[in-house]
Amino acid sequence: MKTLIKLLLFLLLSFSIFNQNIFASEKIRIGLIVPLSGDNSLIGEKIIKSIRMAINKINDDRIEIIPKDTKSNPIDALKVSKELYKEGIKIVIGPVFNESTRYLDDLKDITFISFTNKLIDNPKNVISAGVNAISQLQTIKKFNDKNNLSKSILLIPKSQFKKEIEEAINKTKIKHKKVFYYDREPTKLTKQIEDLTKYQIRKNNLKYEIKRIEGLSFKDKERRIQNLKKKDTLGNIDFDSVIIADFDENLKSVATSLLYTDVSSKRISYITLNQWFDESLLKENSLHPIYFPSINKVNYELFMNEFKNVYGLNGDQLSFLSYDLIGLVYFLIYENNFKISKKIFYKNNKFKGKIGIFEISKNTITHQLNFYSIEDNKFKKIF
Repeated sequence: MKTLIKLLLFLLLSFSIFNQNIFASEKIRIGLIVPLSGDNSLIGEKIIKSIRMAINKINDDRIEIIPKDTKSNPIDALKVSKELYKEGIKIVIGPVFNESTRYLDDLKDITFISFTNKLIDNPKNVISAGVNAISQLQTIKKFNDKNNLSKSILLIPKSQFKKEIEEAINKTKIKHKKVFYYDREPTKLTKQIEDLTKYQIRKNNLKYEIKRIEGLSFKDKERRIQNLKKKDTLGNIDFDSVIIADFDENLKSVATSLLYTDVSSKRISYITLNQWFDESLLKENSLHPIYFPSINKVNYELFMNEFKNVYGLNGDQLSFLSYDLIGLVYFLIYENNFKISKKIFYKNNKFKGKIGIFEISKNTITHQLNFYSIEDNKFKKIF
């Protein structure tokens, strides 16, 4: 009997060691579909270099990345994804461009972690990993609540991004007074902002008030008139902040139009979306302060410096995101006992990356972002 028990224990131990050896040798195979040829090849090259950096930090020899060239079009994205599927790949990082996701629902057994920040109309097996509008408005909502800003005007350009912002407004339930859609064409924009801010009414108020005072007789009449003449308009503004859903020169055009209509950032809060620390905004002193949600600035700068030192190239937003995506996928597989399954993106989970905290739930990724202001020629972290 004792001999039998010893034999059974020996067999169990041998089986356990055998399994561990198999487990230790199993590869964690992840597909990567990015542009490696054509006009966008440098984007793909930087992503691959960034992923190499991340794998070196993880230091697990089992990780194997299989890159494929999408050539920046949806047909090739599907073609190379089918090749990965035949190789048994179940998780793919990419594609870069939202357009390239168009046909990927043909491969329902693969989960794609796309670089895009668009959430609407994606195939069901595509998870957007970019910093989306919901993540940004959630962070703006936190700032507004802390500062008792409940009468925001949401300024949204008439563009393809419009639906994403509308969806984010509904999902976050951010308090606001009004949603206002504008044209980016400068002459139309100026007139639209004038109407929104009731600029002509407030300008006429000032003119009529000066005339009224001139017709009166009292001690401080001249001083009162001179003070009024220093103003551009007269009258209250019925909102406490603007959330400008735009970027680069378009953002500056909207903010400048507000300033022109005597609605400066000293009177209301200028808030915008993630500007990725656009240094050209530091020079727009007349528009400061400007507030915006964004990724972790310190980590962003550290990554860019390391990328430059290692490869002699400037990193970018996509290479920064790709560094985190390898860590995210590895973490979720680890949490699932190294079983690669589409279910790992369905469970509620959190991952702390360089960008910030990734929140994963029901095949959706959102980010817990930081919040910054632009003032005194600096980017200042608020929270």
